[in-house]
Amino acid sequence: MIVTTAQLFKEAYGNYAVGAYNINNMEQALGLFQGHVQAQAPFIIQLSKGARKYANARVLEAIIRAVEAEYPDAIFAVHLDHGDEQTCYDCIDSGFYSSVMIDASHEPFAENVAITRRVVERAHAKGISVESELGMLGGVEEDIKVDEKHAMLTDPDEAKAFVGQSGCDSLAVAIGTSHGAYKFAGSQGLHFDRIEAIQAALPGFPLVMHGSSSVPQEEVLRINAAGGKLDPSAKGVDDNQFARAASLGVTKVNIDTDGRLVWTRVHREFFRDHPEGFDFRTPGKELVKAYADFIVDKSRKLGSYGQLDAVRKAL
Repeated sequence: MIVTTAQLFKEAYGNYAVGAYNINNMEQALGLFQGHVQAQAPFIIQLSKGARKYANARVLEAIIRAVEAEYPDAIFAVHLDHGDEQTCYDCIDSGFYSSVMIDASHEPFAENVAITRRVVERAHAKGISVESELGMLGGVEEDIKVDEKHAMLTDPDEAKAFVGQSGCDSLAVAIGTSHGAYKFAGSQGLHFDRIEAIQAALPGFPLVMHGSSSVPQEEVLRINAAGGKLDPSAKGVDDNQFARAASLGVTKVNIDTDGRLVWTRVHREFFRDHPEGFDFRTPGKELVKAYADFIVDKSRKLGSYGQLDAVRKAL
């Protein structure tokens, strides 16, 4: 069942965070649904502009609707990730998306508010939730590239003013995470003091944490052992910190890179061990299971594991 992110956040706030996962193909969709049904957890499917170009937006919609029919117990939102204004309108008008993210964080504050306000008015008229972003994460994700020196943590006072003026339903905040596989160096990590300050300024308001893959060292090492050349120092967010972030109002945690690492590890290991192989369906089946296992583990860390029945009753 497709619901809005606002509906999911109402139940999650202060208790757990809902995992938001970017998918690009059938195997990821199957693993995503299998894992969440196994974990009995609500979730958010994220489709980026890159995914919509890669697989075609209508093809992705057809895949999701088909897999949903196979897993009718699943409860989830369909969300546009990092959309520009026109893409938000396309998704709102499609009748498929239950949530969109308008990312005008690179614009001055007033322009970010104005753009977000326009998207909010169009989306709310159709009962669709809107996420916006204030502050700027560093790193690389598809066509988004921000040098670390230009990354900016979200200012709590600005966050309060932005939400009041824009009318958005949730806010992606810059709190020390970054996009891509290379997030942190040394002991750098989440700025919990900043999350606490933002929550104090916006009590009860859903916050979103982007760039939250953990980049497991085991995945990196296994990929490299199978012929990859990832930097072994790659380091992500410690997923044991998700629970603390959730207690401070983070209700949505975006995870993309970790899913790509699972895909890469499964395929590299398969073709390393079976160099005569050419049938991509065999590693594809392995990927579905591995992706489902990955989802179950993340659901435990997010605290969403076992929450599906409570969400269903609340809805």
